Amino acid sequence: MADDNVHKGHRQRMKSKFLLNGLDAFEQHEALEMLLYYAVPRCDTNPLAHRLLERFGSISAVFDASVDMLRDAGVSESTAALLKMIPEFSRLYLDDKYNNKNKKIDFDNLTDYFVKKFIGRNEEAVILLLADAKGKEIFSGVIAKGSINSSDVPIRKIVDLSLRYNAKTACIAHNHPSGAAIPSLEDIETTRSVYQALMHINVILADHIIVADGDAVSLMQCGVFDSEFTFE
Repeated sequence: MADDNVHKGHRQRMKSKFLLNGLDAFEQHEALEMLLYYAVPRCDTNPLAHRLLERFGSISAVFDASVDMLRDAGVSESTAALLKMIPEFSRLYLDDKYNNKNKKIDFDNLTDYFVKKFIGRNEEAVILLLADAKGKEIFSGVIAKGSINSSDVPIRKIVDLSLRYNAKTACIAHNHPSGAAIPSLEDIETTRSVYQALMHINVILADHIIVADGDAVSLMQCGVFDSEFTFE
């Protein structure tokens, strides 16, 4: 009982410190320790926080670790679920806060636009962005997930969505979860296939962005294809 009271007092002090100063006042192990309170209700979470940081090297690496890796590090399923929520909620927060609906897309900074959308994604995904004749976002969403190569990118779906939303401009992006943001031959072939398919319906492919580990590369800027478009 005495130990419970000690932990309770420590947790309350940590929460009060956070509410007063935010996470700027915390070391990484303290921030992780406090987060773990919500998955481990009674035990001292300081040793677990230190163990996870020693195992994975940084707090971001802890959040990016797979569920199996976290289990191997000795955490429960509930704790692993909580840790995996952090990148997902980060992406959800940024997506909502900087929602581009009814705003013109900055086509000169599409890499910045897409990097946020791949936060916390540990599997490959393809995201399609569509804009109207004035350059406003009319659709943005994941259109494919899983192990993606040139034959898996849903070109027909890209065309159908472009027609449905009466888009003038499209942009696609996909990630390399375990690699670098370097276009493969398949990426180049896919880009050209999408470009040709959209050209037949008078929609311009503005770019194909590859995202990996917070980095991004534009295939249009790499010279894979030319993209010229203007807005009303």
